[in-house]
Amino acid sequence: MRTGGELLVACLEAQGVTTSFGVPGESYLAVLDGLHDSDIGFVICRQEGGVAYAASAWGKLTGEPGIAFVTRGPGATNAAVGLHTAMQDSSPMILFVGQASTEHLGREAFQEVDYRAFFGPLVKWATQIEHVDRVPEVMSRAFAVAQSGRPGPVVVALPEDVLSATSDAEPGRKIRVPVAAPTTADVDEVVSLLDGAERPLVLVGGGGWNDDGRRALQAMAEANSLPVAPVFRYHDLLDNNSPSFVGEAGVGMQPHMKQLIRDADVILAIGIRFGEMTTAAYTLFDIPDPAQTIIHVHPSDAEIGKLIQAATPIQASPNAFCAALADRQLHRSDARNSWRAAGRTAWESAVIAPTQPGDLDMAEIMQWLQQRLPEDVIITSGAGNFSIWNNKHFAYGPNMRLLAPQSGSMGYGLPAAIAAKVAEPNRMVVCFAGDGDIQMNIQELGTAMQAGAQPIVLVLNNGTYGTIRLHQERDFPTRVSGTEINNPDYVKIGAAYGFHAEKVERTAEFAAAFERAAASDSGALLELMVPPEMLSPTMSIERLRGQE
Repeated sequence: MRTGGELLVACLEAQGVTTSFGVPGESYLAVLDGLHDSDIGFVICRQEGGVAYAASAWGKLTGEPGIAFVTRGPGATNAAVGLHTAMQDSSPMILFVGQASTEHLGREAFQEVDYRAFFGPLVKWATQIEHVDRVPEVMSRAFAVAQSGRPGPVVVALPEDVLSATSDAEPGRKIRVPVAAPTTADVDEVVSLLDGAERPLVLVGGGGWNDDGRRALQAMAEANSLPVAPVFRYHDLLDNNSPSFVGEAGVGMQPHMKQLIRDADVILAIGIRFGEMTTAAYTLFDIPDPAQTIIHVHPSDAEIGKLIQAATPIQASPNAFCAALADRQLHRSDARNSWRAAGRTAWESAVIAPTQPGDLDMAEIMQWLQQRLPEDVIITSGAGNFSIWNNKHFAYGPNMRLLAPQSGSMGYGLPAAIAAKVAEPNRMVVCFAGDGDIQMNIQELGTAMQAGAQPIVLVLNNGTYGTIRLHQERDFPTRVSGTEINNPDYVKIGAAYGFHAEKVERTAEFAAAFERAAASDSGALLELMVPPEMLSPTMSIERLRGQE
C-alpha cells in the first residue's frame, strides 16, 4: 500500500521524470515525503512564478514535460504567469497544485480555488484527482495531454485527503505519444506547390521540434534553395549560418521580412500559429483568405484554420513532416535562387547593429560574444527591448538554443537559465536580462545557489522600463511617467547570493569581465551600464523626440 503522495511520485518515476521544481507547501506534504525516498530531484525555488517559468523552460529545452509543484491558493495564482507562458510557447509542463480536502471544497475553505475554472482558459487541461485509486489514471492522461498534438501545460489539483489516503493501485506504463505524419498525397501536393513557386517562403516555429526535425528542415531548405524564417523567438530552429536563413518573423519585424511575407507567392508554415507577432498585428495577410498560397502544417487540428484558411492544411508533427520532405528535390529555379539570396543578403545587413553612443557599446559586445560563446551555448532572456540584442543581433549556430517567452513575459530569463543549467550542467548558459526584467525574479538567484546551477547573467541597466518608455515617448513625448527605475546595487545582490559579480561600464572592460565570469564555479552576474538615452539598439530618446 502507498499513500496518494507516494503513488504520485511512483507515477512520475514510471514516466521517466528526473527533475521537478517547486516551492514547498503543507498542502502537498505527502508528495514531499514521497520524494524523500525518490531519485527525482526537487529544485527548491523562491517564488511560484519562478517555479512555473523553470518548468516551462525545461519542457521547451528537453521536449519532456517540466514538472512543477506549488501550494494551494496564493502558490497556484503566483504560478499562473508561467502557465500562460508555457501555453503560448507550446511547451509541455505539468503543474501539481495543493488543494483543500475534498470534504471542505465548496465552502471557500482556507486557500481554496476552483482550479478547473481558474486555470481552464490558460492551459490544455485542468483537473483534480478525486480519489486516491485514480492517481495512475490521471497521471497517465496528464502526461499524454501535455505532449500530444500542440504541446502545452496541464494542471492537476491534489486534495490533501487524497494524498494522505492509501491505495494498492500501481503506476501506469510510460505513455507513448502518437505522432501525426503527412500522407504521400500531402507531400506530393506540397512539392508541386513549391516547385511552381517563384517566391516561396518557409515559416517555422512552435513546440515539438527535435534535433532530427531541425536537421531535416535544413536539408530540405538548402537542397531546394528555400528561404526560411523562424517566427518570434524560435531562431534556433535553423542554423542562422545557413544560406536559407533570412531572418525572424516576430516582434519589431525588420522591413525586409515584412516584404518577404507580402511578396511570397507560396508560404509553407510549419508548426506555427498565425499570431499577432508573426502577422505584424494581422496586417500581412488577408484574413481569412490570404493572397499568398498557404500550406499550413501543424500537429493540432485546432490550430489549422483558426485564423488563416490554408490552401493545403496538413495535420502533422514538424519532425515527421520535414523528414518526409527532406529527400524530395524541386526543379532548379533561377527565380527561386535569386529570391532566397536577396532575403539572405538583407538579413546579413540587418543583423549587424549600429554603433551605440556612450562608453559601453552593446553592438561591439554582441560581435565579441558571437565569436566567444561556445557552439552549444544556451541563451535565455525575459522580455524587454534589451532582448533585441540576443534576438535580432546574434546568429544562432546549429547546436545553440534560445529559451525566451513568446508571451513577452518579464522575469522568465533567470528561472529558464536555472532550468537549462540543471538539465545541461556541462553547457554554458547565458541569461540576458534588463534592469526591469531581472527584478521580476531576482530572488531566484537563491535557487541557482542552492541547486548548484551556474548561469552567467548579463543585466543591461539603463534605468528605465525601455520598451514602455519607447512607446510612451512616441505617444506622449517628454511626459515621462511611471517608467523610470531607481536600481539597487546588482553587484552586491549577486555577491550576496554567492555569485561572482562585477559592474562593467566600458566596452573595453567586458571581455576580461566575461572571462572571469566564465571561469567562476559559482555562477556570475555582470551589470552592464548601457546608455540610458538608448531605448533600443536603433532608437534613442533624442531621435524619438525629433520625430514629433
